[in-house]
Amino acid sequence: MKELRTERTTVKRSPSRGKYGREDLFEVLDAAYVCQIGFLHDQIPYVIPTAYGRDNEYIYLHGSTKSRLILNLLSGQVCCINVTLLDGLVLARSVFHHSMNYRSAVIIGKAEELVGEAKMRGLKIITEHILKGRWGESRSPNDKEMKATAVVRIPLQEGSVKVRTGPPKDEKEDYDLDIWAGELPISTEYGKPLADPDGNRTIEIPDSIKKMTDGRHNA
Repeated sequence: MKELRTERTTVKRSPSRGKYGREDLFEVLDAAYVCQIGFLHDQIPYVIPTAYGRDNEYIYLHGSTKSRLILNLLSGQVCCINVTLLDGLVLARSVFHHSMNYRSAVIIGKAEELVGEAKMRGLKIITEHILKGRWGESRSPNDKEMKATAVVRIPLQEGSVKVRTGPPKDEKEDYDLDIWAGELPISTEYGKPLADPDGNRTIEIPDSIKKMTDGRHNA
């Protein structure tokens, strides 16, 4: 299978941190929730955050049929997608060598519009990425909502992953300084579910949420 690396996706800064395998890319995409999409509109660059989903060799996006993002994607313009997971702050002895531990992915490609059953399937992929099992617990989109929404997919054929792990890397002479150095890990956890105050408060928390909170919050 062709690797993701191309001239425009090859990592230039700290190239040893670059990865180009599809499994490396899938790992980052499957762990995050939000991507940033860069595109040009009237010769002005924009970067828009949005939800997404992945299925096999494609990333799926959706939005209003009238949005700048969707209109530009449907025009055949090449876009750039970024996903970043922040794993920790790297605190060095010198200000210069402070850094962060992270996993990031960059994808370059063109969007393909989905229609009919493929469009509905794309919406399911995005919804299930947000919360696995939620699609079957919720109302399906109606005709009006489907008409107002566009769904596209972009092939995962050109991209790269960049990863930094580990402690700070100071200058040799700075290791004798009386300054604390190390890592401050960052993690994400789910809190207690809060029912919609305008809804029926007696409805039991669904299985999709219980699975995400490991059964810690059942009330």
